Amino acid sequence: MTEPILYSFRRCPYAMRARLALHVSETQCEVREILLRDKPEAMLEASPKGTVPVLILGDGTVVDESIEIMRWALARNDPQGWLEGDDTELLTANDGPFKHHLDRYKYETRHNSDPIEHRRAALAILQQLEERLAAQPYLCGKKETLTDMAIRPFIRQFAATDREWFNAQPLPRLQAWLDAFLQSELFASVMVKRAQWQPGTPGEALF
Repeated sequence: MTEPILYSFRRCPYAMRARLALHVSETQCEVREILLRDKPEAMLEASPKGTVPVLILGDGTVVDESIEIMRWALARNDPQGWLEGDDTELLTANDGPFKHHLDRYKYETRHNSDPIEHRRAALAILQQLEERLAAQPYLCGKKETLTDMAIRPFIRQFAATDREWFNAQPLPRLQAWLDAFLQSELFASVMVKRAQWQPGTPGEALF
């Protein structure tokens, strides 16, 4: 059976979380780095919705939801016990309300939105995470799990929009939780820069 093929875009937080789980589960795959403005036909044929990540398994099965890619990879091999913390409520809040406000804060022109209003609403959600981290080192307890790794790429994107402002907020535990991730070897490994994949050529190995 051939290795899975992963269509990915380096900076996309959804693709990032998928790469994290594939890497930690030691699931080798062929990474095809794309540009969102130049989506390859092969990817669109596999997943017409046209978003990354898209994972095509060796038997042709397509998995094109990032959380499901994480769960699939970790079900195969979960050496760090990430599946012990799969909090659907937190994940739904992140992928729903928080992502809504993040997009309208970061991409105000695209959404014709008030970025300060949406930054304020997103901050209220982050304050809930800060309170959670006041009681325990990670979102689901004493160890990093799927929930931490699925949410961190989005907090990274929010923080990077105005890092000076973010650093000035009263979120010391959340900031430390994020910075530990950004300084980790795992993060560095999944953020390797890759050339845009060209049809008819092989992709690159994930690791």
